[in-house]
This record gives sequence, structure tokens and C-alpha cells, in this order.
Amino acid sequence: MLAIEITQPGAPGVLQMCERPLPALQAGQVLIKVHAAGVNRPDVLQRTGNYPVPPGASDLPGLEVAGEIVDGDLAGSGFTKGQLVCALVQGGGYAEYCAASIELCLPVPKGLTPIEAASLPETFFTVWSNVFDRAMLADGETLLVQGGSSGIGVTAIQLATAFGHRVFATAGSDEKCRACEALGAERGINYRTEDFVEIVKSSTDGKGADVILDMVGGDYVPREINCLADDGRLVFIALLGGGKANVSLGQILLRRLTVTGSTLRPRPVAFKAAIASQLRQHVWPLIESGKIKPVIYKTFPLQQAAQAHALMEASSHVGKIMLEV
Repeated sequence: MLAIEITQPGAPGVLQMCERPLPALQAGQVLIKVHAAGVNRPDVLQRTGNYPVPPGASDLPGLEVAGEIVDGDLAGSGFTKGQLVCALVQGGGYAEYCAASIELCLPVPKGLTPIEAASLPETFFTVWSNVFDRAMLADGETLLVQGGSSGIGVTAIQLATAFGHRVFATAGSDEKCRACEALGAERGINYRTEDFVEIVKSSTDGKGADVILDMVGGDYVPREINCLADDGRLVFIALLGGGKANVSLGQILLRRLTVTGSTLRPRPVAFKAAIASQLRQHVWPLIESGKIKPVIYKTFPLQQAAQAHALMEASSHVGKIMLEV
């Protein structure tokens, strides 16, 4: 099969087309003929040598795909050969064929193209796990999304809005802020020109946000502590702004704040399978009804994976960047 490999750590140009043998299937896996794959920030980190591949995972980048099941043990799964699915994978998505755990496959939602379906797994698994499971966003609570125009951001905004929550989102331009508002955010906040703490607090009568989803870290953290409501939860999914911060432990103590975070890729299949079940039950109907829509910014052919990575690093996009195979 043809695939995109990382020839050495470095700039986007290290992504090169190669030939590889088809993946060898392990117990509980199926082989997917890939129609499309999503490009995500962890792919960029892996390419630059800053995101180690978990033991046993493919060294090829790509954490989400959509395509046709062509082989594997389907007994008891409810899936059939030839069926179109999307799947969360540990790697190997930038290729013509990819191995996936059958438990992490989901049917392509009705009405979606394979490209749209391939944009779902990585961000929806991540947002559901962190916002609804770990941070336990509850009825009547408010969410602040840092990086609202990213793939994670547009997913978090739509999911929380669909479940009736007030949502605020930060982004790096007025245009991106308006895009966040079009997806359901009550207020897009330009982090270059506005103070998200001031705006969220003034918009919530001084209470603050109950949950903050953060992919920045660094010097954002003390400001986020100030922005949280009493009993609020701050959850990290990335540290693009740095891994160290000076925080007020007194505020955490006196206001019963929770600071947490997680990574998804190294977690066991059983953990991810539980998320897949929740998504199929609670979120897939919202997608099929049109209440939540994939946000695709641009699609590249597989051989232009380097250009796709360059676009992601430029951070000019709103939503997902995709590869078509």
C-alpha cells in the first residue's frame, strides 16, 4: 500500500510517500480501506519528534480515518464487510489501508461523506472524554473553550451548545471569533485584543466558567484559575503554551477548584470503547439530525500531507484539515 511516513523528525517536508505492507491484523481488529483521514495536532507533534508512538502502534501518522471494512473478525460486532465506518486509531491513518479496533469503529452517520465522517473520531472522543466525563459538565453550567476555531474547539462548542450549555470561546482573530459564534458560542473572545477573564466574568454576573477546556497551558493557567467559578474544573488536553505555570494554590483550596487533564492515545482500547458507546448513543443522533455538523476547512490529497501540516502550523484554519485517499 501507499502511505505517508515521517522520514526523520523535522519540518513538514519530512512527510514522504512510501510503500508499506498492509497492516497485520491483531485479535479484535479490522482492516479499513481508507477513504479519508484527519490531520490533528498530535500528528504534527509526532512529526517534530515531540509525541512518542505508543508501544505496538504504527509509526505512520494519522489518528482517525473513514473507509470500508475489507477484512477482519466481525463476529458479534454488528458490522459487515463492505460497510463504511469511521474509526479512532493509534496511528497509521495516513495510508491506503489502516488497522482499527472493531470496538473503536462507528458507523458513518447518515448523510455524511467519508471525508466528513473521518473528521469526527479524534476530536469527538477527546471532547466527550474530557468535557463530559472528566470535567463532568452538568446541566446549567457554562463552558469556556480555549482555541475555539481549532478542530477540538469547533467540536466542543457544538457539543456543549447542543446539550444546552452556555459556551464562550477564545480565538486569534475577530473573523475566527465570529465563526465560533456561528457554531453556537455565546461570545467569541479575541485573545489578542480582549481579556477572556473579564468578559466571561462580566457575562456570568461575576461567577465565571464552570468548566474550561484548555490546550494552551503556560501563562494562561493563573488567568484561568481566576476565571473559574467556585467548584470549577480546568481540564488540559495539550500544552501548546508551555508545561509550567505559577498558580494560586490558595484559590484552589478555598474555592474547591479541580485542575486535571488527560491524553487519549495511550489509553487502553476498553477505555476508548466506552467513549465510542457514549458517542453512538448520545452524539451520533445529533449529527444525523443536523444539530451538529462537521466543520471541514480544507481537504488535501494524501500525497500533499506536508502541505496539510504546514497549514495546520500556520493556524489560519477554522475546523478540520483532511486528507483524501
